[in-house]
Amino acid sequence: MRRTRLAGALTAVIALALTATGCGGGDSPKAAPAAKAAAAPDRVEPLSSPASPELPVTVGSADGRRVTVDSTERIVPLSGSLSEIVFTLGLGDRVVARDVTATFEQAADLPVVTRAHDVSAESVLSLKPTLVLAESTTGPAEAIAQIRDAGVPLVVVPAAKDLDDVGSRIDDVAAALGVPAAGEELRERTTERLDAVREKIPAHADRPRVAFLYVRGSAAVYLLGGAESGASSLLEAAGAVDAGKESGLKKDFTPITTEALAQAAPDAILVMTKGLQSVGGVDGLVKIPGVAETPAGADRRVVSVDDGVLLNYGPRTDQVLASLVDQLYGEKK
Repeated sequence: MRRTRLAGALTAVIALALTATGCGGGDSPKAAPAAKAAAAPDRVEPLSSPASPELPVTVGSADGRRVTVDSTERIVPLSGSLSEIVFTLGLGDRVVARDVTATFEQAADLPVVTRAHDVSAESVLSLKPTLVLAESTTGPAEAIAQIRDAGVPLVVVPAAKDLDDVGSRIDDVAAALGVPAAGEELRERTTERLDAVREKIPAHADRPRVAFLYVRGSAAVYLLGGAESGASSLLEAAGAVDAGKESGLKKDFTPITTEALAQAAPDAILVMTKGLQSVGGVDGLVKIPGVAETPAGADRRVVSVDDGVLLNYGPRTDQVLASLVDQLYGEKK
């Protein structure tokens, strides 16, 4: 799971759980049964023209500081989403480490500087970075302070909340790297691709209700997403209703209960691919209490998207949206 506002929201709930447990058409608004997950591409697509940083630059950081960047020779992005943006801007050859959530192929051989979802300041500093990029939810705070106290320029980018954040995140990263023109090009490319996907979404009188579940079978963590889960914007862009949000769940996540699922009454269930695997696939998912009693569970309508891209809100979000649309409305295979 990517370490963004999602990870921050889940920390307390997961801790409690661990303690307790040791585009085809068609008129139907329902999702096509998922015989197999739609695999997200495992590579990013850099811009065709390599960007050349113009430095130094002084930029605003989401923590209220002003940061001067003199060199981008050794970059450490501390989230998978930020890594995607750096690589897509054409500066991947300058990245010297990765967060555990940077799962795409170009970053696969880089050393990981996180333990679980926490930053290891010692690991970061050992690589002598000239720029560290973090999100406002990156932590622990002590590690971020240690990196900054070592004199390394550290720019914090606001965490992604929805599709409207994609362009601003690209602009923020490009500004910190000294490549604003490349950022504008990437933002325009991403917007065009998102618009192209939206144009292909079939119109339905009744929009499918989709519940976003965060599940980790190995840790007995089963959560239902609400208004602040991060998935609402994607589901709504795909022409669906966020069933958790619509049922009145105003927070990010709540433990799954039969009552909560009955209230949500989803036509389809959205899960991360690894989460689905962790519970034994669709067979295991419908065994979670309350799932089988929903329309989605009864019809085994499950939509899955790779953990590394689902909520990144970056250059590959058009692919995420396209996968959602295809799985929700595509013809039965």
